[in-house]
Amino acid sequence: MKNNNDKIDRKRRQLMQWSAISASALTLSSLLPGMAFAAEGEEIRIGYWPIVGGLPLYVGVERGFFKEAGLNVRAVKFASPQQIVEGMITGRIHGCANGTATGALGLGAITSPGLFKIICSNPSNHQMVLDEFLVPLNSDVKSIAELKGKRIACGPGIQNVVMTKIILEKNGFTADELRVTELPVGQHVAALAAGQIDGVYTLEPTGTVGRLKGLSRTLETGVISRYVLGNPDAPWFGGAAALNSGFIESRTADAKRFTQAYAKSVQFIQQNPEAARDHITGYTSIEAELSKEVPLPGFVMYDELKGDNLAWFQKFYDVFTERKIFRQPVDVSSLIYQP
Repeated sequence: MKNNNDKIDRKRRQLMQWSAISASALTLSSLLPGMAFAAEGEEIRIGYWPIVGGLPLYVGVERGFFKEAGLNVRAVKFASPQQIVEGMITGRIHGCANGTATGALGLGAITSPGLFKIICSNPSNHQMVLDEFLVPLNSDVKSIAELKGKRIACGPGIQNVVMTKIILEKNGFTADELRVTELPVGQHVAALAAGQIDGVYTLEPTGTVGRLKGLSRTLETGVISRYVLGNPDAPWFGGAAALNSGFIESRTADAKRFTQAYAKSVQFIQQNPEAARDHITGYTSIEAELSKEVPLPGFVMYDELKGDNLAWFQKFYDVFTERKIFRQPVDVSSLIYQP
């Protein structure tokens, strides 16, 4: 009993540290069920944030790739990336899908060293569109710089807030002008259309939904690559899929089969992008008739996270260190899955 209590206390301390960083505290009542979830079992629970970036998980579930591998995988929806990482810390889920913010994952790695290993990441830029700035359809704003003095929003979580503020800084905003409101991604288009905000940093499929419904227009895409990484063609590794290290160690064969099935999903997306788009519906806010219009991010498996890919990924993490969001440097190479 003493060892079990020590384990719970240790998890509780980790969670309190995480909550202090992310400003998203959990109660003890929400922690204890998570501890029960950590027990081994047949079901593999993978957290996802409802954006296009999570497509490999959606495809793997709907196309039966996980089932073919002998795995019972359940997709678990979360309201924000940091909630996903909290779920990983407490053991409520065994891992996360692509689209989970790598900034939130980095904070999780600092708070709980050795927490996870990345199996896939989703790079984007102005060609592989994921990140973008939107304005209302009737707005006369022609550049991000022209949003000075206006109401600006972004998605929830520290990565979205930090990235938005850096983008605004690079467009001439002063420290006093960096006021950003966090809103759930599903509310971005409605808030623009209702005149509640004048601009928003967001992720697909938000831009597609707003454009096709005639409610918003895209001001600029690939803003992280251009303004944060300094190269519009650079791959921004803003999201990743990962498995808990504890799951990998205790269920090594399942982790390997899961990763192989996940890679099969990525291959399917690359070879059949039109068919893959069908699986966006039901997991994100976009309706079936609009799914064909959604741009898809790239997907890079763990064995491709090397060379230039690894260098750009590390540069993104270094920004978090420089901005003192990370209290210590994070070596991306140490976070990559090694079967």
